[in-house]
Amino acid sequence: MIKVVCEEITQLRVDAIVNAANTALRPGGGVDGAIRRAAGPELNQACERLGGCPTGEARLTPGFRLPARYVIHTAGPVWQGGAHNEAELLKSCYRESFKWALDKGLRSIAFPCISTGVYAYPREAAAKIAVTHMQAFEDRFTEIIACCHSEDDEKIYLNALGRS
Repeated sequence: MIKVVCEEITQLRVDAIVNAANTALRPGGGVDGAIRRAAGPELNQACERLGGCPTGEARLTPGFRLPARYVIHTAGPVWQGGAHNEAELLKSCYRESFKWALDKGLRSIAFPCISTGVYAYPREAAAKIAVTHMQAFEDRFTEIIACCHSEDDEKIYLNALGRS
């Protein structure tokens, strides 16, 4: 089942939350900053040991102080007009995140709106990619959550799911 919520991702009780990370896996703002503050300093130390994460890939750490058991860090693409493989890289973020979750036997996962903040990916296009991949993996999870930062994003995801 795919749920769309407008909540703080760090409060969700799921097996894994996905972090919209940077390629260096260094502390950032937005979703990344909120996750790191909630998880505690151990998350920063775990990320340092991973040695980065190329765009379109994902890495896994424990959730530490979060309700989620794991954090899947994925580095989304920076929007450059759409002619620099951005769509394929964003699709890969979802595939790689789901792959980590399946490899760990996880049953519930929550995603933020990857690349739509400071990376400026168009929100409607990003939501379509997200929803397509969530639907492709839906039968392998008990719960997939699209965790939106704003009511506008929530409406975009509901529309992408045909629930507007």
